[in-house]
Amino acid sequence: MVQFLLDYGLFLAKAVTVVAAVAAIVALTVGLSRKESSSGGLTVEKLNDKYRNLRLQLRHALLSRAERRKEHKQERQQRKLEEKSRHSGAGGRRRVFVLDFKGDIRATAVSALREEISAILGVATPTDEVVVRLENFGGAVHEHGLAAAQLLRVRDKGIPLTAIVDKGAASGGYLMACVANRIIAAPFAVIGSIGVIAQVPNFHRLLEARGVDFEQITAGRYKRTVTMFGKNTDDDRAKLREELEDIHGLFKQVVTTHRPTLDIEAVATGEHWYGSRALDLKLVDALETSDDYLHRAAESADLYRVHYKARATLQQRVLSAVRAGADEAAAWLSQRDQDGRFP
Repeated sequence: MVQFLLDYGLFLAKAVTVVAAVAAIVALTVGLSRKESSSGGLTVEKLNDKYRNLRLQLRHALLSRAERRKEHKQERQQRKLEEKSRHSGAGGRRRVFVLDFKGDIRATAVSALREEISAILGVATPTDEVVVRLENFGGAVHEHGLAAAQLLRVRDKGIPLTAIVDKGAASGGYLMACVANRIIAAPFAVIGSIGVIAQVPNFHRLLEARGVDFEQITAGRYKRTVTMFGKNTDDDRAKLREELEDIHGLFKQVVTTHRPTLDIEAVATGEHWYGSRALDLKLVDALETSDDYLHRAAESADLYRVHYKARATLQQRVLSAVRAGADEAAAWLSQRDQDGRFP
């Protein structure tokens, strides 16, 4: 039995290694021969066409063949008129540029956001609108501050900015949302959490009990205060609390600047509220989902979803392929094991 387990483990290691190696070779070959397939850059999708096609697909399923032919002809004529009007400049339809921002603790999507906004600012006018579908529950202060500053570029150019929150905009997420001219939230979206938090585990007593010394040399009284491995003092904690209060004050100042009607002391407690209650507190301006807002806007405006994707490096493509190959190998071996147990 022991020998069987050893043989099986060796087989498993070989299988995973072979699959990973093959995946790496394939990824390397594809990356060198077809660089365009992994190229990044800006993509633009006209949402009017997407919504129209979805509607027509359902309507056509409900109509007879003759009715479908008739409606298809009318649809083609309508599109020709819209294109002619657009090219002649006589349509007068405003444009709505739609951005999606899904945040994480380090606001990594800000690298794409800055490119998207730069592109939009090159063509947008004050008669247009930028809509950000925002999903962000907060994280690092400086990185979410940069994300908010990117959105502020739109408002500073005099272009109306609307933030729509379907799931949540809390803490750093609300720091971003409050920059907008209008904030719209779904009824149960999480809104607020205007506060600052710092959590640091401390292993000093554990190290001390095992005879491990921790040495930390600094120049500057407050170069390091609360630490993970050294002994923290009341002065250290007081200094960290002072820094958090300072950041909280900056947070409140930004919110007050862009939403002056808020009772900032009532809402800057670190609490969060759901959409309907947030509306009562004036944290948001209206209750609606992004779907309803954009579908209605499509009746009178041309909607363009703008998305920037950075070009993946060869190393990233190889690692991605290796991970995928390893996942496939694990799934295959798992299935093989199950087949062996249940013939």
